[in-house]
Amino acid sequence: MKAIAKVRPEPGVEIVEVPEPIVGPGEVKIRLEAASVCGTDLHIYTWDQWAAGRIHPPRIIGHEFCGTIEEVGEGVTDRKVGDFVASESHIVCGHCRQCLHGQGHVCVNTKILGVDVDGGFASHVSIPAQNARLTDRSIPKEIASFQDALGNAVHTAMAGPLKGQTILITGMGPIGLFAVSVCKAAGAAQVIVTEVSPYRIGLAEQVGADLILSPADGRVAERILKEVPGGVDATLEMSGHPSSLELAVQCTRPGGRISLLGVYGNPMQTVDVNSVIFKGIDLQGIVGRNIWKTWDQMGELLKSGKLNLEPVITHQMHYTEFQTAMELMKAGKAGKVVFTFE
Repeated sequence: MKAIAKVRPEPGVEIVEVPEPIVGPGEVKIRLEAASVCGTDLHIYTWDQWAAGRIHPPRIIGHEFCGTIEEVGEGVTDRKVGDFVASESHIVCGHCRQCLHGQGHVCVNTKILGVDVDGGFASHVSIPAQNARLTDRSIPKEIASFQDALGNAVHTAMAGPLKGQTILITGMGPIGLFAVSVCKAAGAAQVIVTEVSPYRIGLAEQVGADLILSPADGRVAERILKEVPGGVDATLEMSGHPSSLELAVQCTRPGGRISLLGVYGNPMQTVDVNSVIFKGIDLQGIVGRNIWKTWDQMGELLKSGKLNLEPVITHQMHYTEFQTAMELMKAGKAGKVVFTFE
């Protein structure tokens, strides 16, 4: 079969011919129908410092995908041939302290599809059965393919109250855009967002953000506090930009929450800790999906029909056009790029 892989420790990825995967005990084999490109794939493509220190070529990349189960391995009883499933990229051990206490999203033995083990940018992939999440056939494959990323937005947004709340979301990458839709679907009273890219500002308008502010215009905090005297109920920090930390602390009301999902190039950042303390702000670190709670929440949201996700899908193309997809993302001219595998 053909697959997109990092074959050498240098920039770029290639289409290679590899054997079709076998199905081990506790695994299922999936015939892919769609896959979605993630920022992690772009890191691997550009071969940045993180990728060079983490990826050991050759490695089939890709961790956001969906498809139909064609074969089940020994011991698998809760999945069957013909099931429509989507990928959870975090393979967790199930026996560490975190897993045993319902905190699988911070399992200390986590392995990631397409990073630590071969991923799903191929016609077929074999993964642990529990990572093949059952998905309703009513969900379009283009959307089903990126539930892993959508789950990041669901986890971040639903880490606190949403109904009737005023929410600030910093950064309108795909996950920030998803978060807008999640907040609106869950009954948020107002969703304010920040973004500097005109392209992404246009996408934010399409998904229904109530107020869009560009930090490039200056006085963003002043404008937010004028719009919401006393501060927003929650800030979802998706940008990974240091200025967003200061904005979050300044604009979140006393007793509110700041949920941090954005990852910082320089992990050593300065924040006004006294303000966090004296305002009684709940400061949360968010990683991945809250296994498996987030998948249940996401399934209900998708079936409700309230999520407005289509505007985030800016490009659909055959997986052999991966080079175009990577360059579009590198240039910041794409939301979600979805691959097909016909």
